[in-house]
Amino acid sequence: MSTIKIQHLTFGFDAQEGLLFDQTSLNLDESWKLGLIGRNGRGKTTFLQLLMGKLPHTGSIQHKANFVYFPQTIQDKQALTHEVLTEISVFEEWKLKREMNGLQLSWELLWQPFATLSGGEQTKLLLALLFTDDTRFPLLDEPTNHLDIPSRKQVATYLKNKKQGFIVVSHDRQFIDEVVNHILAIEKTQLLLYQGNFTTYEQEKQNKDTFEVEQNKKIAKEITRLKSSRIEKSNWAISREADNHGNPTIKGSGGTGHDGFVSAKAKRMMKRSKAISGRIEKQIAEKEQLLKNIEYLEPLVMDFRPSHKERLVSAENLTLSYDEKQLFLPVSFTLEKGERLAIIGANGSGKSSLIQQLSGHFTGKSSGNCHLASSLSISCVRQNYEDNLGTLPDFAKKNKIDYQVFLMNLKKLGMERTVFEQKIEQMSMGQRKKVELAKSLSTPAELYIWDEPLNYLDLFNHKQLEALLHDVKPSMIFVEHDPTFVSRVATKTVLLTQD
Repeated sequence: MSTIKIQHLTFGFDAQEGLLFDQTSLNLDESWKLGLIGRNGRGKTTFLQLLMGKLPHTGSIQHKANFVYFPQTIQDKQALTHEVLTEISVFEEWKLKREMNGLQLSWELLWQPFATLSGGEQTKLLLALLFTDDTRFPLLDEPTNHLDIPSRKQVATYLKNKKQGFIVVSHDRQFIDEVVNHILAIEKTQLLLYQGNFTTYEQEKQNKDTFEVEQNKKIAKEITRLKSSRIEKSNWAISREADNHGNPTIKGSGGTGHDGFVSAKAKRMMKRSKAISGRIEKQIAEKEQLLKNIEYLEPLVMDFRPSHKERLVSAENLTLSYDEKQLFLPVSFTLEKGERLAIIGANGSGKSSLIQQLSGHFTGKSSGNCHLASSLSISCVRQNYEDNLGTLPDFAKKNKIDYQVFLMNLKKLGMERTVFEQKIEQMSMGQRKKVELAKSLSTPAELYIWDEPLNYLDLFNHKQLEALLHDVKPSMIFVEHDPTFVSRVATKTVLLTQD
C-alpha cells in the first residue's frame, strides 16, 4: 500500500497563540485503520483538512490517496434520501445496497425524505455511501455522533470488517478500541504514533507518563537549583559593581586602588558572572520545556449536598406519550441516595423525554406514577442549552453559582482563559457545552440529572468526570451513549423499550 508522507508540517491559525503543528514529520500507511485522538482544540479536524489540502501550510504532505471526508455536506435535507446521496457522490446501486445490508439498513429508506430519518439512520447511510468505492481513503470525523449503543456496536463491526484503511476521530473509547490497529495521538507538544488500539495506547502512555513524572520531579529540582545559582551570581555581580564604583556616603570607598587591581578583577568576574547567568537561563528554559509533555487531569469540583432523605425518586408503571403515541413501555424504578441510575435504550426510545419528565420540563402526557422527594434541589445538564447567553459573570450571577468555582471548573475542563471574555453565544459548541456542565457542577444540589453529558467533550474530560463521580458518589440520573462511561459510573440501569 501507499504511504502518506508528512515532512516538517507547520500550521497555526492567526487568531491562536502558538502553532497547532510545528515541524511535524511522520509516515502513515494507507492500509492502517488509524484512530486520531487528542484534546479538544488540539487540531484533529484541522489535521484531516490539512491532509485534504484545504488549508495553507508550510512543509509537505505527499500521498496518492483519494481522501473523502465524513460527514458529507448535505444541501437539501428535505429531499428524498436517494436524491441526497446522488448529489453527494456517484455510486453504483448494487454497491450501495451491499453496504446498506452490512449496516442493516432497509432499502426503503432511500425513498423517504432525508430529514425524516433518525440521526442514527442518517449517519449509517452516509457511511454506506462513503464505502461504495473502495479506492477512496475515508477520513471519518466523529462517526459515532447521534448513535445509540447498539448502533455504535453495529458500525464498529462494519468498520472492523473493512479491508481498506481509514482515519477515524472519535471520543468513544470502546468504539476506537474495536475498529483501529494504530493510534495517532495529538499530545501537548508533539504527535505520537502507537501500534495497537486505544487500550494499548493508554497502557503505553501511562507507563511513559509515570516515567516522565519522576523525571519531571528531578527536572523541577534542578530548575530550583539553577535559579538559586542564578540569583547568587547576580547578587555577587551587583555587590562587585558597588565595590568598583564605591558608595558615595562612605569616604574613600570604591574599587580603584593599587594599580586598579580590584577594578580590573571585578570587571573580569562580572563578565564571567554574566556569561554563567546566561548559560543558566538557557538551561532553565531547556529544563522547563521538558516539563510540558504530560497531560495533567485536574480534579473537578462538584457542589453535592447529600439529602437527608433515603429515597429520592420512585416511578411505577410510568410511560410517556406525544400526540397519543407511546414513547416506551411502562417502567418502574427507584433512586436511593448515592445511587447513579443510567437510562438506556435505542435512539428514539424516549430517554431524553424521561429526563425532561424528571426535571419537570416534559410537555407531553404521562401515565403511571412518578414521585420526587419534596424540596429536592436538582442540578441539570441539558442537551439543548441555547438559552445560555451573555457574559460569564452575568451568567453565574443569574444562575446563583459561585463565580470563582464556575471559572475554576471551566479552566479544568480545558477552556482557555482568552475565551472567558467572550459572550456565551459567541463560543464554539464544545465551549458552550462546558459552560452548561460547569454550571451544573457548581450548582449546590442533592440530585443531578444529566442528559448526554459527554457530547462535545474529549476523552480526557470523560476521565475527569469518571474520577469525579467515583470520588463524590452523588445521587444521579443520566443518559449517555458511551458504554465505557455507563459501566464505570452507573450503579443501576433502566432499559426503555418500545415493544
